[in-house]
Amino acid sequence: MQNFDGANNAGTAESIIKDTDMSTFMADVIEKSVAVPVLVSFYSQWSENCKKLTPIIEKFIHQAAGAVHMVRIDFEKNQQLAAQMKIQSVPTVVVFANQRPVDAFAGVKSEAEVKEFISRFAPDMQLSPLEEMIEHAILLLDEKNYQEAAGLYSQILQHEADNILAIAGLSQCLIKLNDLDNAEAVLGSTPKTEQNHAIILGARAALDVARQISELEDASVLEKAIEKDQNNHQARFDLSLIAWAKGEQDKASDYLLDIVARDRGWHEDGARKQLVKFFEIAGPADPFTIKTRRKLSSILFS
Repeated sequence: MQNFDGANNAGTAESIIKDTDMSTFMADVIEKSVAVPVLVSFYSQWSENCKKLTPIIEKFIHQAAGAVHMVRIDFEKNQQLAAQMKIQSVPTVVVFANQRPVDAFAGVKSEAEVKEFISRFAPDMQLSPLEEMIEHAILLLDEKNYQEAAGLYSQILQHEADNILAIAGLSQCLIKLNDLDNAEAVLGSTPKTEQNHAIILGARAALDVARQISELEDASVLEKAIEKDQNNHQARFDLSLIAWAKGEQDKASDYLLDIVARDRGWHEDGARKQLVKFFEIAGPADPFTIKTRRKLSSILFS
């Protein structure tokens, strides 16, 4: 028997991926889940979403190296079982552990989302060669070895042109190397479906800030301008960009928060909008973002 992706469905008792139905569900899922979590995937031969999701799930099941098993159930041929489990659509995934369902999702998910889901039950999941390259590139970027990191990200994109981690990473390297035009070109290759992903928005914000910084005056000139005129918000704004470029996040945000406190409407809310760019660069869960958002809210709603 062949499934919709052409893979052989015949599995032995020891297979980590196999097909099951009502007659073998008890042994393959309920009893097996005492020893190891079992991911149950309800699919349909005619569902395009199932054709997209199933190979992704199987990829990470293999990477879990036996820590999680998977069974596939044809939704249309197992209506009674689907009804008992209250499965109403495909694809639907349910994980069983210790003879009961413990987690589930329905619909198509990204590779990153599927990996995160499965890794909950396989914390020691193996990395694929491409993921190992990405981990190494991230390490090089963190170490400010931008040239080598850029080379590694470029290699990754040769294998997987739509990998948004590599797109964002390469653009960040090029920004640090002051190659802004090529950074913009790399970001231009982002798939339409990923344009609003947080890491892509962060990279675009970093590029915008880099272009802004390239046009600034010397910091000492700007500081003197503020000494002469405390309402010189443009000088204060420019100093925030310089501070950000130096890695002085708190100092950069303080300049902008001062502008918001003094004149919220300056340059059509320009200071607050710049803070939002900083938040996108740092990431929504970064301590800097969380702390500064609180400060901004206290000013706006005081």
